[in-house]
Amino acid sequence: MSSDSQEDFDVMFGLKTVLCQIEGAVARRSKDLPQIAPRLVAVSKIKPVPLIIQAYEAGQRHFGENYVNELAEKAHNTDIQEKCKDIKWHFIGNLQSNKINKLLGSPGLFAVETIDSVKLADAVNKQWAKYRKDEGDRMKVMVQVNTSGEEAKNGVEPKDAVALYEHVLKNCTNLELLGLMTIGQYGYDVSQGPNPDFVSLAKCRQEVCENLKLDINKVELSMGMSTDFEHAIELGATTVRVGTNIFGVRPPKSK
Repeated sequence: MSSDSQEDFDVMFGLKTVLCQIEGAVARRSKDLPQIAPRLVAVSKIKPVPLIIQAYEAGQRHFGENYVNELAEKAHNTDIQEKCKDIKWHFIGNLQSNKINKLLGSPGLFAVETIDSVKLADAVNKQWAKYRKDEGDRMKVMVQVNTSGEEAKNGVEPKDAVALYEHVLKNCTNLELLGLMTIGQYGYDVSQGPNPDFVSLAKCRQEVCENLKLDINKVELSMGMSTDFEHAIELGATTVRVGTNIFGVRPPKSK
């Protein structure tokens, strides 16, 4: 797919459709779950700047990127800086320690959703002191949990989620913990019952709240993507990460 045909995609229609689907999923959600309006993160990886600007002009503010270099490049893009002054970037990929400074120096960085170890939490906590605007300006983060147990996926094991959450809360004073995040397995068939990855993350939240005496309404769950975000919301997601349904299918990776 050429970038021209990518730019032909009707972003406003995609966005409107997804927001309607989110509303429908919220209506089906159990009343026992925290009644938090889900945040939509539009995943813009490998999408051209004009499409991001289109989505922003249609009212979208939160955007997700998987690669530090790409997020930094887009965040520093003069068109985006000029036309998307209130853009909020979420980093949703694997963060290597040698890229922390580049990521934290990106304008408009809102959250790092993929803190998956004490070492990474400590490093981000330490480096953020150089970039924050004032004493009270804390970097928002999430603890990433590998709910599917796949080796290719990052994240702590569910059994270790409470310990990492507690470490960040108690020792990383420059960080503000938003909640938990998972990627989960791709292509789960919902006709088999609730997605076990989403059930697992919701259970991690329960354990975190019980062990650390936290209000469940203040611990977010980032889970669900283009194929399953409605199901994720029904199981308690407070952030969903949707790309294809907003921006169109990504071109195949070049060899």
